[in-house]
Amino acid sequence: MNNFIQFFGIKKRFGSKEVLKGVDLSVEEGKTLVILGGSGSGKSVLLKTTIGLIKPNEGRIIVEGDDVSDYSEKEWFKVRKKISYMFQWGALFDSMTVFDNVAFPLREMKFSEKEVEEKVLEKLAILGLSDAQNLFPQDLSGGMKKRVALARSIISEPKCILYDEPTAGLDPITSNQINKLIRKMQEMLNITSVVVTHDIKSTFYVADKVAFLYDGKISFYGTLEESQKSGNDVLRAFISGGE
Repeated sequence: MNNFIQFFGIKKRFGSKEVLKGVDLSVEEGKTLVILGGSGSGKSVLLKTTIGLIKPNEGRIIVEGDDVSDYSEKEWFKVRKKISYMFQWGALFDSMTVFDNVAFPLREMKFSEKEVEEKVLEKLAILGLSDAQNLFPQDLSGGMKKRVALARSIISEPKCILYDEPTAGLDPITSNQINKLIRKMQEMLNITSVVVTHDIKSTFYVADKVAFLYDGKISFYGTLEESQKSGNDVLRAFISGGE
């Protein structure tokens, strides 16, 4: 199995606080890796290092065999074309319609308007948003905002999507819909996925592999079955809700 992303010895400090203390982790191509951990454990920090939004103090990041650790902003742009980031609260532009929000990355890449329309309408249809293309973010429910954010994440046909707390703030039914969409994107488009969450139900639905970030390092990596049998007491307490 090929690794799409690899982290070697990733360390990150903010002032005197060391958040990541030497993270080693691999993300298999075409699979969904869920990164679990408590609030403030550094899950989102690790995710943001993957596309250069945060630069680690130490360590190397390999994407599809290329060492991207010291990339310039121009070089990171190429990485971001194949790795898409779905922000926790969607990060939609309030002044733009659903169509224009989803079209934004393509227009930044200078696609023709004909191509933009074709691709946007296709992705909106996949995510059940065809009737919402002229609405604005303030007209949407929390679940619809997440779906629009997901449509924007896949519009440039990335090889990988990074999901930052995709079910945060959603009710159980809507969370389940988002989980199904994450699986659907993987199966339909063969997308590699990295999901940062503390939602255990979501983890059991979408994960092929689980990594547990604790005290700045990966304290467990394996399958869901292995996680339940793990001798890692903190992980087992986390999974059973006794965090």
